[in-house]
Amino acid sequence: MKSMTGYGEASQNIRGTKLTVQIRSLNHRHLDLQLRVPREYLSFEEEIRKSIREKISRGKLEMDEALVGQYVAGMKQLKKRYHLAGDVGVSLLANLPELFHVREVEVDHHSEREALLRTLQAALKKLERAREREGAELKADMDSQIEHIKRIAVALEELAAENGVRVKAPSPEGQVISRSERDGAEMATTILKGDINEEIVRLKTHVAALSKVTREREPVGKKIDFMLQEVNRELNTISSKVPNLSVIQLVLQGKERVEKIREQTQNVE
Repeated sequence: MKSMTGYGEASQNIRGTKLTVQIRSLNHRHLDLQLRVPREYLSFEEEIRKSIREKISRGKLEMDEALVGQYVAGMKQLKKRYHLAGDVGVSLLANLPELFHVREVEVDHHSEREALLRTLQAALKKLERAREREGAELKADMDSQIEHIKRIAVALEELAAENGVRVKAPSPEGQVISRSERDGAEMATTILKGDINEEIVRLKTHVAALSKVTREREPVGKKIDFMLQEVNRELNTISSKVPNLSVIQLVLQGKERVEKIREQTQNVE
């Protein structure tokens, strides 16, 4: 299991220039790539996207290769050398175009492409490690919630076994029954309206499957979300068939755990 959030950065020097790749991933329902690359590297953009797709399936990724830091460092050096005052001095320089000379940078497509892709892979590797670390934390919390639901399913099973099915058939028309018999019948109907054995079996099956899914390494976010819907459906059916206070309390506890897992699933790839 991996989280959808993480950060990775890698650098490499080539031809006297420091090439830096920064990748940040955020929660997103689908894969949303936002690349910020220098104009000289636009021809590599499709290869960059392909490399990222091989590693990431869900999330919003922002990749920034712009060497803004070098510009900032240069401005700070100027500020220090000429004793410029605060941001005003920097702003002044920025408004003096004659101080800056723009020239086309000659790109060695072969060597720089190789360097770029190597740096990208290094950054992706760090990103993956970050996502795996956070994914392990999410898994631990989910497994804890799943164990709670397992215990709730067992408690529901025991409660159903203790009470049995107590639905009483309606008395024949015209038959006179005592008040105590009528009250007993109503109480029995209140305690248990139907057999919930099938629902409990399905609930335990879904929870067991959910526990296995969290151990998978491939993207599981959507699969977990679907299974949670099934668990919730069984809990709802149980509470509707057995409007008994003890049963309802257990169902509410189960739904609370389901909701906590669902919240965590929003961060899972």
